Amino acid sequence: MTLYATSADGTRIAYEEEGSGPPVIIVHGAMQFRAFDPTTAEMATMLASHGFTVVNYDRRGRGESPADGPITLAQTLDDLRAIIAAVTEGADDAVALFGSSSGGAISLAAAASGLPISKLVLWEVPLDEELGSQGAEFLAGLRERIAAGDGDATIEYFMKDMPREWLDGAKASPGWPIMTALGPSLEPDSEALEWTQSAPRAELWRDITQPTLALVGEETLDFMGPAADSMVAALPNAEKRVIPASDHTWEPRRMALTIAEFLVD
Repeated sequence: MTLYATSADGTRIAYEEEGSGPPVIIVHGAMQFRAFDPTTAEMATMLASHGFTVVNYDRRGRGESPADGPITLAQTLDDLRAIIAAVTEGADDAVALFGSSSGGAISLAAAASGLPISKLVLWEVPLDEELGSQGAEFLAGLRERIAAGDGDATIEYFMKDMPREWLDGAKASPGWPIMTALGPSLEPDSEALEWTQSAPRAELWRDITQPTLALVGEETLDFMGPAADSMVAALPNAEKRVIPASDHTWEPRRMALTIAEFLVD
């Protein structure tokens, strides 16, 4: 059943809950939402079976959470704040976050902003080098294409640094029109990644003291391992773990068990 939380500006954010126990909120990465991501939905069901209330929501501008652009990181954090309040019924209880890919950067921004978060599990956050300019340059280019209203160009630009076969496969799939409609919702992903280069990470993340697990697959893009290492080096309470996975994807049962083991610990 779809439920709704109301964000600070009145936008309704759609979500669903499974299971019973400590809450875990899934923060999707680029171009993911409930109806377009069966792998995460399957993982959510399996994670719920381990004794958690798992919350899967459609980020602003996706699925059943329609919104006009521009869509910002600040709004995205407001949306997450509203989801947390709805799930905890306004109590002071903290929630765990599972941030997938660029959703991991959003999760870090949420923790740094002081949202009530107990633990973080971050899957292959695509960080560039610390204090680099790539994030700012990429964000500017993405905003240009979003403003032009060219959905195809926006997604092609967003995927330009990914393996070419990923883009070719996406363009050949029936999901391409869905992806091109999501362009404005990619701005917070890029804004969060730009934020990770805006100051020395130890300084930027000094208040993120929650236990954090940085996950990478055994077969992954070359920069994902160093990105996880950067998080472990800069976060006060983080560890890295390599799991069986490849091509920036994971097997639902394995991921659910990995998350559950870390959260229970």
